[in-house]
Amino acid sequence: LAEHIGDPDVRVVDCDEYMAYMRLHIEGAIGLRTHHYLKEPGDSASGPGIGTHIMSPEAFAKTMSAHGISNDTTVVAYDNMGGLYAARLWWSLDYYGHSKCKVLNGGFRKWYEEGRAVSMEAPHVEKGRFEVKAVREDICVTKDAVKDAIGRDDTVIWDVREAAEYAGTDNRPNQRHGHIPGARHLEWLDLTVSPSARSGRFLPADEIQSKLAAIGVTPDKRVITHCQAGIRAAHGAFLLRLMGYPDARNYDASWSEWGNVEDTPITTD
Repeated sequence: LAEHIGDPDVRVVDCDEYMAYMRLHIEGAIGLRTHHYLKEPGDSASGPGIGTHIMSPEAFAKTMSAHGISNDTTVVAYDNMGGLYAARLWWSLDYYGHSKCKVLNGGFRKWYEEGRAVSMEAPHVEKGRFEVKAVREDICVTKDAVKDAIGRDDTVIWDVREAAEYAGTDNRPNQRHGHIPGARHLEWLDLTVSPSARSGRFLPADEIQSKLAAIGVTPDKRVITHCQAGIRAAHGAFLLRLMGYPDARNYDASWSEWGNVEDTPITTD
């Protein structure tokens, strides 16, 4: 990234909250001037003003264009949250057909600790021309698709939330608590280097593969990732893509939907 950060076709995006970006960021990076979940406006169990589903193609194209991102732009996403919000931007771009996005391993923390160039100045950004030319339905699933996946031998549902959320003892603002029947649990943070807890650096590939295999997540299976709002699940989907698993799908609405309707099966066993 240090070698290419000034390339005209590269856009480095700080995906943390904009106030954190203004305090300090990678030199030349722009701040994400919208909520990093990239959801439709509205209220859901994920928080006030945060919708349940990814923003519409029209809204997404307008947002990317406003950030100087065009269809031929290579986006490098980073954050200081363990890669969580950077992976969300990666997944959102990929969902809307833009495959030229990379996640900075180690994020801002590693960049800063290595003494690389940082700044408090926001660069001037010309508006881009981003058009949604394809919607990748193959990397996203709906509530009904998750229902159909329960009990299938060729599919594994991977719950990346904290253990207490999975067990139903941390209820967050949801009406119903627990986990999807048959879902396998492995918290997303368990696949990153610690300390610190949010280093943003992935474990070695063999360790990741071993941890995933232990819960039944293998390359021959369709893997559905989910969490509370599809953000940690996007991180899981990114990791699976990085590892070469061919069929990873994010349940974007996740527990924000599943735990707040009456027609979904839930267990705490």
